[in-house]
Amino acid sequence: MKGAKSFKISKQLVMKAYERVKANKGAAGIDNVSIAEFEKELKGNLYKIWNRMCSGCYLPPPVKLVEIPKSNGGKRPLGIPTVADRVAQMGVVMAIEPQIEPYFHDDSYAYRKNRSALQAIAMAKQRCRKYPWVVDLDISQFFDTIDHAMLLKALQKHTDCKWALLYIRRWLVVPYEQKDGTQVPRNKGVPQGSVIGPILANLFLHYAFDEWMKRNYPGNPFERYADDCICHCINRMQAEEVREAIRARLEGCKLELNEEKTHIVYCKDSNRKQVYENIQFDFLGYTFRPRVVQSQAGVIFTGFNPAISNRAKKRICDTIREWHPGHWTLASLTLEEIAREINPVIQGWINYYGAFYPSELKEHLRHVDQRLASWVRMKFKRFKRRQRASTHFLGEIAAKQPELFAHWKWGYRPAASPT
Repeated sequence: MKGAKSFKISKQLVMKAYERVKANKGAAGIDNVSIAEFEKELKGNLYKIWNRMCSGCYLPPPVKLVEIPKSNGGKRPLGIPTVADRVAQMGVVMAIEPQIEPYFHDDSYAYRKNRSALQAIAMAKQRCRKYPWVVDLDISQFFDTIDHAMLLKALQKHTDCKWALLYIRRWLVVPYEQKDGTQVPRNKGVPQGSVIGPILANLFLHYAFDEWMKRNYPGNPFERYADDCICHCINRMQAEEVREAIRARLEGCKLELNEEKTHIVYCKDSNRKQVYENIQFDFLGYTFRPRVVQSQAGVIFTGFNPAISNRAKKRICDTIREWHPGHWTLASLTLEEIAREINPVIQGWINYYGAFYPSELKEHLRHVDQRLASWVRMKFKRFKRRQRASTHFLGEIAAKQPELFAHWKWGYRPAASPT
């Protein structure tokens, strides 16, 4: 029949997919078309996506390769699809997610509705009190080494949607495109930065790790956020056994543990007297280690608790250094306008890194006021060479307007000059 479509896909699904993509924002792909430009011809652009996907002839374009510096000096490849391709991918996610999501493990926290990294950290804190030992796992280049055949086998357990499977197969092998236009072929892995990547990565580890742990080590709980994972054990011998078993399991799934970053950790506190070299680990931007705490009854003791990691502190400092007091001065910004500009960022730090052991973050936010003090010295001649006086000046403003900046409202304020 003339005009018949190979697949039945609703136009409403494509529209809802676009709305989600727009809400998530994101950069342009290799075609340099931004969301704003895509929206100028929204109806026509969405029709093209729908028409090509329905007919089975949608061919995803190459993924723009952007390499993000890592803290260890290496680079993490990030693949940025075009806006149109993100809409197509989101449509597939919306089609298959309801069939897959109910099967995921309760302790899988990444990319899932009503689950978060802070929930994973809270559960890890709770379990570290019960289990003295942790296996801190690091999978080498997980997103880049996912085996396609195994992934598709897992996917076919949950969906028989032919058009979704067709396009996922195409997205799995779409090449990266570098700045000079050369293309890098791909035969394994899922591009980080893709819309379809998170659910596929979660599904792969659901079978490679979560379900395997559930069957073989039901007494050893874990928290997993994408490929960041820690397992809890009752003693060192068990921790060593679990680590070796996980290594073998991952090798069977064509994944490898990073030996330098995979550790066994002793969760030392006031009641645990063993001596062991590793007594801390990092998980989702927090460092878990022995810390002095005070009970509600006023008793001082050592607990094994999370607080913002040094790596996260460095990222915060790097962001603060990007705030230019000279720009604020040249733009004739008021302190209120500066607050409106940087408060969303500060509030984000507070919401995440202030959730556990907040005193560590409060102390670190003094760097924000040091930046503001630099603006005071540029703005007002009387403070030009008086660093301490400029900080005290901010302290006086903080005393009068404690809600002006997010961290002042939260409880960290510069001290005013003593009278």
